[in-house]
Amino acid sequence: MRLFDLTGRHAVVIGTGGIGRVMAIGLADHGAAVAAADLDQERAEGVAAEARECGVEALALAVDITDEESVRRAADDVLRSFPRVDILVNAAGVTVRKRAEDVSIGEWRRTLDVNATGTFLCCQVFGAHMARLGGGSIVNLSSVRGRYGAKFGQTEYSASKGAVDSMTRSLAVQWAESGIRVNAIAPTFVETDLTRSVLADERFAAALRESIPMGRWANVEDLVGPVLFFASPASAFVTGQILFVDGGLTART
Repeated sequence: MRLFDLTGRHAVVIGTGGIGRVMAIGLADHGAAVAAADLDQERAEGVAAEARECGVEALALAVDITDEESVRRAADDVLRSFPRVDILVNAAGVTVRKRAEDVSIGEWRRTLDVNATGTFLCCQVFGAHMARLGGGSIVNLSSVRGRYGAKFGQTEYSASKGAVDSMTRSLAVQWAESGIRVNAIAPTFVETDLTRSVLADERFAAALRESIPMGRWANVEDLVGPVLFFASPASAFVTGQILFVDGGLTART
């Protein structure tokens, strides 16, 4: 169990919705102090409060990851409370779930701004602190959509996650000598409060089950183990990897 012990480490989780929340609590439950950051500070405060129930230090921050100055202020705020950042989890993301012909240029830009540019800004700013303080682990949230397309659309989302995958590999190579590991978790469709309405479509839900060898979609708890692996000493010699958490979906394509 010592391989997954995060006692004494300090983590920043960007995006505290369904996926980011369970990742933050999972890190706290294994001993990491947690800074929860979100555009919605009230939501971040709720996650920080849950993290404190695990017996660790936690704080909440408001951040707009599409705004470079906002990201820099968030990093400065974290480092006024924490001595260093050992773990960065980029879990913020958006999608519009439309076919390509129906996506507006505004929706395209917003998706790329949040999912790709926002992830890069957080990596860039917090990565600089990690390099200065001796290294760390960055975990980006990608998707199986970064690898292949879907008939129902999400072209803008696929493009953004493909960018995350390429960025992850590139940063891993560039920053290895600084002691920074950069990896990504790529789940299939995850059931959250925001996606349950989509899963209520019986035809879509049935097709989704049929496409996944394990016969179900992901739940948020399925992502806790992978983020702990990448954040902890268990993956000390692993960098530049995209881990598909997909019930075997990509194995058949």
